[in-house]
Amino acid sequence: MRMNTRLLFRRIVIPACLFFLPMFPLAQESGTLKNLSVNGYVKYMNTIMDREGITWINESMFHNRFDFRWSPSRNFRAGMSMRNRFIYGDLVESFPSYERLISKDYGYLHKLTRNVIEEDSYILNTSVDRLWVDYTKGNFEAKVGRQRINWGQAYVWNPNDIFNAYSFFDFDYEERPGSDAVRLMYYPTFTSAAELAVKINRENEVTAAGYYRMNQWGYDWQFLGGVLNDDEYVAGMGWSGSIKDAGFNGELTYIHPSDQFSDTSGMMLASVSAGYMFSNSLFLQFEGYYNGNFKHMDLNSFTSYYYRPLTVKTLSFSEFSWFGQASYPIHPLLDGTLAVMYFPDINGFFVNPSLKYSLTDNVQLSAFAQVFEGKFTQSKKERINFIFFRFKWSF
Repeated sequence: MRMNTRLLFRRIVIPACLFFLPMFPLAQESGTLKNLSVNGYVKYMNTIMDREGITWINESMFHNRFDFRWSPSRNFRAGMSMRNRFIYGDLVESFPSYERLISKDYGYLHKLTRNVIEEDSYILNTSVDRLWVDYTKGNFEAKVGRQRINWGQAYVWNPNDIFNAYSFFDFDYEERPGSDAVRLMYYPTFTSAAELAVKINRENEVTAAGYYRMNQWGYDWQFLGGVLNDDEYVAGMGWSGSIKDAGFNGELTYIHPSDQFSDTSGMMLASVSAGYMFSNSLFLQFEGYYNGNFKHMDLNSFTSYYYRPLTVKTLSFSEFSWFGQASYPIHPLLDGTLAVMYFPDINGFFVNPSLKYSLTDNVQLSAFAQVFEGKFTQSKKERINFIFFRFKWSF
């Protein structure tokens, strides 16, 4: 049977180009490529999910990333990064609207994320999550395009990250999401910075804010203020420093509807974290978070949390959340970590042990587990277990 040419292109040619491009050496020394650098990784991850009342569900994913950087002159730089994920298995078949969840992009340039192939049991998704040009002159810098605006200071929950919130549970996305934005930066001194950023999202809503960072009394302090998604005022501050030998970080953000400025409908988001490294390289980390928006989230399951858009106001399962983590280098090539969260409002918890083993400088084997348990309604507690095995080659 002759295969349709367009179908052949979509099912074979495109996946081959996306996944095997790093196998082809780039002649970076010749022609216009001499200022171009390319790096990235290829990963394979197997996921096993167990939910009470349902048999174990298996999913596999091939995931690769390309980071392109071009520096045609001292003042100009450009970057493009893309991630490609080929996902297949039981979860694709059984999870409702899984293909829409994978392809959802909330940025203004949302067409940069799409499912190239979408079948009942497998999906090939590609996303350009960075696409920017940067100009630097003296103490001034301007960056335009899809980029990450990282204003957070804490480790798990970042209420100061009003432009591109991220989830601690999404451990396989180390680069974290970006924003479609214009960003102007000025550095008066080595320890201070002033920024102005404007982002537009898929719904044509604008988030615009100013930011100032300085160093005083041995701490880095930051202050921000602006408008969130057209209709809310936002103000915040954060700090990063230490108490004796322990790191001490925190963030506060206050959000208030712009059309109800004179009432008390505003909300506070706050996180405080501390970390300490012992002489034997054991690292302990603790963090607490307050989410003043929790009562408006109307969560009834862990699944309902994952289906909704992640924003700075929807970072947690509980009004108060608590986090603890211990990391230890078991062997020069093997690192172990145990992270735990407690959610009082749902009488629930999250447990996340992990092991990472370095086969070579650029090849790593990892194993992760995630256990979620909580009671969202008057019915019995919900429990979901995940086990992940991952192979990663960086180039």
